[in-house]
Amino acid sequence: MKIAYTALLAVILMSSSNLHAQLTCEVQSFDFELPKIADGSIEVRSNAAQIIKDEIAVFEGNVLITTPDSIIQADSANLRENGQRLQASGNVTYTDELLHVESLGIEANAEIELLQLQSTEYQIKGVNGRGGADLLSISRERGVILENVSFTTCPKGDEDWKIQASEISIRKGMPFGEAKHTRFYVGGVPVFYLPYFAFPITTERQTGFLFPKIGSTGSTGIEYEQPFYWNIAPNVDTTISTRYMSNRGLQLKNEWRYLTNNHYGELQLEYLAKDTDIGNDDPRYFYRFSHKGKLSENWSVTADVSDISDNNYIVDLRSDYYNQADTHLYRQAGLSYFSEDLDFNVFVRDFTTIGNFDDNYRALPEAKLAYSTSLNEWFDFDIKSELAYFDNRLEQRPDALRFHIEPSLSIPYQRAWGELLAEVSVMHTYYDQDIEGMPNTNLEETVERTLGQARFYGSLIFEREQTIGDTDYLVTFEPKTQYLYTSYQDQSNIGFYDTTELLTTFSNLFRGQEFTGLDRINDNNQFTLGATTRIIDDNNREMLVASIGQIFYVESAQLQASQRQDNRSSIAAELDWRINRNWFVHSDFQVGNDTNKVERSSFSTEYRLSENKLIQINHRYIRELSNEKIDQFGVSASWPMGDNWHWVGRYYRDFERSRTTESFMGIEYESCCWALRLTVQRNLATRFNNDGFRDVNEFDSGIALQFVFKGMGSPSNKVDMLRQGLFGYRQPFVLN
Repeated sequence: MKIAYTALLAVILMSSSNLHAQLTCEVQSFDFELPKIADGSIEVRSNAAQIIKDEIAVFEGNVLITTPDSIIQADSANLRENGQRLQASGNVTYTDELLHVESLGIEANAEIELLQLQSTEYQIKGVNGRGGADLLSISRERGVILENVSFTTCPKGDEDWKIQASEISIRKGMPFGEAKHTRFYVGGVPVFYLPYFAFPITTERQTGFLFPKIGSTGSTGIEYEQPFYWNIAPNVDTTISTRYMSNRGLQLKNEWRYLTNNHYGELQLEYLAKDTDIGNDDPRYFYRFSHKGKLSENWSVTADVSDISDNNYIVDLRSDYYNQADTHLYRQAGLSYFSEDLDFNVFVRDFTTIGNFDDNYRALPEAKLAYSTSLNEWFDFDIKSELAYFDNRLEQRPDALRFHIEPSLSIPYQRAWGELLAEVSVMHTYYDQDIEGMPNTNLEETVERTLGQARFYGSLIFEREQTIGDTDYLVTFEPKTQYLYTSYQDQSNIGFYDTTELLTTFSNLFRGQEFTGLDRINDNNQFTLGATTRIIDDNNREMLVASIGQIFYVESAQLQASQRQDNRSSIAAELDWRINRNWFVHSDFQVGNDTNKVERSSFSTEYRLSENKLIQINHRYIRELSNEKIDQFGVSASWPMGDNWHWVGRYYRDFERSRTTESFMGIEYESCCWALRLTVQRNLATRFNNDGFRDVNEFDSGIALQFVFKGMGSPSNKVDMLRQGLFGYRQPFVLN
């Protein structure tokens, strides 16, 4: 009967798990405890017994048969051929450690190892599911066969949905089972039919069809995706899927996976020969290859390569790996070496840009080497170096070779009360720029830049026990200061290859660099002052972390790309506050020194009672970004409306343009064994026009209806609905 349990559990709950929902049907359970009997023996108890030696033993009234691994109860039972054959009838129950079966009758033949139960109702221990079968047969020759079998997670007498199959069989020596003529019923009405499918009954992967995916969206229409799994080898497999979309046609999808002792990787392929919604014959495709491997104890390799056929592929057809807000796809591969003192890596980096953006530079290749060692008790020596060749497809942009080396000598001093650091560095960079055919450029073919830098950093940690209300906390105050000097050299003769300006956030105040990359290194003569305070409870959990800081310039910067309007930077501050177990606040902002006005800010507050009961309010403000002002407000909520109804919603408003950028609402009715979800959404369209620019004035609307068989779906909850769309739900706080 353990085989029968495996069969039932595999076919009915294959590739599924119960939804993490608040409302679930009561899991039926049963007690099973075997009394102690002699090994291999069978014990029979009854109100009356009649035994004819070597022929038959008849038991009547409250018959209890105990075997080494099961208990059978019946009104009457016959044992023949010295217990080799058993027949029981009248309120028959069979129970083992995994399964409880009620039946009209049971027959067993130990000689041919055959067990049959008629008109059964079964119950799986610890699983919120039950069902029935006209005949449950287990034999040595045929294996396990269930005829006219059903399954549901709904309570008895209230079967809102169920699955019915004419036959489920698990043949002897086969690693998979077979189901024939499977029907899905909702409210007694058949809604889906599968004539045949196979399912695994062991932990080993088996070739066969997987459970189909069915859905509907406004972009693709009605969808049906049928995956087929091919177990090529113990360490290689592939899943081939056909995806039919009523609005767009038939798409082929393929995923390959491989695994060795030191390497693993995946290859995803998607191909749509003709999109009937677009009306042209151009095929649409997506591919992604990823690999991670270990060559030895210190050497490793990685690769991540993706591409799409057109700008709107992800928007129209969706992707499991990217979302519609992404602006580029990675195309890179690298080799790395790591040891205690030496790190080395070489990468080839490229990007597939989405939309009409200036083509990014490719690094073909980019090699970095870093070495660090302690000279003695006081001094540390570090050296960083980089060699990169930058290539661009645009003729008006030069290719360039860049070599950078940066030795530094430091005196670090760290204690529980704080940290002191003195560091001096020399930064030398060499450029060889291909400016042929660019007569009006300020760039020079060969450039050498050598800069010196001195940095002095110190921080202290003050702690005290503090009682706030009736609770004891540890309160810290952590002032920190830094002096930074960097020499100046004109860099207008160098192009921009991997360099952009950094935002003035609190964490960036102490970096001493206003740019990413190496193409611009700003001259500095400045002090940075900042402080952080923390409130920590008895469980070493941060209740509040607040930081504020500012840079004070002793001299104005001479670098053209780093001209400053004042002798001080913007004030940068951050706050994370766990007000109590339910309320959280996160905020960061920068206030301009010359205007005393907020330049950038973000604010999020969340009230959370449980995983599915929350309200979140957000606001984002940027005074100027690409000559535009951003002033957006949003609210997200998930809240129950009684025992069976749940509501989620999201609303975002652009105050600058006086319009709604996204609105979303979902409502769900949930019983203990099924759920019905209705979602309605309207948001800014993110499709690209023919010129490669996103349309910021068009809106998309959509409505979706989803029926969920609880116990037959992937793990989910109400908050998952909030994660849909442009501004999906995210927790705002980063406290430990």
